Amino acid sequence: MILAGDIGGTHARLAFFDVLNGHYSLVSASVFPSREYAGLDQIVTQFVDSSTMHPTSACFGIAGPVTNGRVETSNLPWVIESKRLADELNIKNALLINDLEATAWGIGALSPSDVVALNDIKGKPVGNQAIIAAGTGLGEAGMFWDGTDHHVFASEGGHADFAPRNDLEVELFRYLHARFGHVSYERILSGPGLVNVYHFLRDTNRGTEPKWLLDEMRHADPAAVISKAALSGTCSLSEQALDLFISVYGAETGNLALKYKATGGVFLAGGIAPKLLPKLTSSLFMKAFLDKGRMQHLMESMPVSVITNDSLALLGAARCAVVKSAV
Repeated sequence: MILAGDIGGTHARLAFFDVLNGHYSLVSASVFPSREYAGLDQIVTQFVDSSTMHPTSACFGIAGPVTNGRVETSNLPWVIESKRLADELNIKNALLINDLEATAWGIGALSPSDVVALNDIKGKPVGNQAIIAAGTGLGEAGMFWDGTDHHVFASEGGHADFAPRNDLEVELFRYLHARFGHVSYERILSGPGLVNVYHFLRDTNRGTEPKWLLDEMRHADPAAVISKAALSGTCSLSEQALDLFISVYGAETGNLALKYKATGGVFLAGGIAPKLLPKLTSSLFMKAFLDKGRMQHLMESMPVSVITNDSLALLGAARCAVVKSAV
């Protein structure tokens, strides 16, 4: 019995998987609001105590850099330690890996119904793979192809410097620099990032903020309100914000694909991408992805897909627990 976790800044998802002959069966799962708990320990204890099952091994995908079994989460005031979790669970090891690393472990278990292709590539793709996910933060990871297998590795590329591509994005950079100092891609490509983009356009007089939208943003998740208004065409300012968000998302996905030479596939994961499929499947995203000058021909050889399976990181964490516990 494997305990798997997908721990983000908004939600902590835990699940028990039963593994038999290489098949992973989901036994039970729960979702917890991360910010209502002082740490992962509390959530894990509550989940296990409410169950009749006890794990033989555990693996948790965490939004943040993991070093020597310890992580200070990027978007939560938590410090998580693998040894402490293992002691509380009374098991030998509780693995901690990056949340995008967990997603990458699940890629091999994807079915055709779990992905939506954003381009049409002929032939079977071969080579390294790249994964990017906008959610509460921006996660990135890769899979190195050795000629036989893919090997997952973590990254904190979402915190790399934002590179503006035109005059509008230069203004956006200056606006964010005045507010935050360092301007990473996560300051734009995340739920809070979409709100930052919206505020930039509003504060630089590129549109009028409707009173009804402001009222909704006060009582609900502002990013969700903005994206809903943009997709429904009820707010021009929100539409501009989402278009800019999508274009930067395409550009940074292309940056990642170039750095990893991801001819084996580029995957968009996380909570935001599936909700923005109408925009991602338009030309805006892929135009920015392909716009790499002399390397456009290479970009055109890379298949790009959106992962719609929201349990993939849990499955990936379970697979990682089984593989690494056997080593």
